[in-house]
Amino acid sequence: MVIYKRKKVVRHRGNTTHGWGAMKKHRGAGNRGGRGMAGTGKRGDAKKPSIWADTKYFGKYGFKNKNATKCYSVNILYLETKLSTLAAAGKIKEESGKYVVNLEDLGYNKLLSEGTVTKKFMITAPYASEKAVEKIKTAGGEVSGLLPKKEKKQKGEEKDEKAASPKNSSKQ
Repeated sequence: MVIYKRKKVVRHRGNTTHGWGAMKKHRGAGNRGGRGMAGTGKRGDAKKPSIWADTKYFGKYGFKNKNATKCYSVNILYLETKLSTLAAAGKIKEESGKYVVNLEDLGYNKLLSEGTVTKKFMITAPYASEKAVEKIKTAGGEVSGLLPKKEKKQKGEEKDEKAASPKNSSKQ
């Protein structure tokens, strides 16, 4: 069965604001001084816009490192306090008196040292602070799966390496 329903536009005929409330509400972008970052120019006999004082308001600055790894860190304190709930959820397993923890399964990739270690942990993590590893080992546990640290080159060393490279010595 077809129902003929009047359109809302027809119902608003004769109504000044067509259901948008006050007159000022349903105007275009001119009411807001333009869309986005528009409307920051100079106007006659007015105070200069405060946006001009901020030199980084317009344009893009800097860069984003595409190779950066996001660090999701967790403290030893968290593992100690939430041990029973994580074990009940099956995210931490107990094997021969040690608690086996894979930090990546928990959504973390770095272990930090805040808190005291009272239980033996076998933790697998790509990153860990030296102090955290020391605390776990003194309690009788171990930390495995650590990625090797990259050595940072100093500016003076780079020039020495280029001078001592085999390409330069073969030209003699």
